[in-house]
Amino acid sequence: MWQESNNHLYRKFQFADFSVAFAFMVRVAIEAEKMNHHPRWTNVWNTVEIWLNTHDAGDVVTEKDHTLAQKIDALL
Repeated sequence: MWQESNNHLYRKFQFADFSVAFAFMVRVAIEAEKMNHHPRWTNVWNTVEIWLNTHDAGDVVTEKDHTLAQKIDALL
């Protein structure tokens, strides 16, 4: 579930292993590139953490972030 705090949407994802986590990141990257809206994220082994906000709007959460979050959720 996405959480909104400190001007970010945040979600932590855990997968079976690194390969599955990395494949998820590739799918997210494709969607983000289509939207020209790129997340801040980290990956350690099977865990991917994503923070979304809109830099052009002053680093706050916008509809663009909610849209990307929905697209990310659809990739699961």
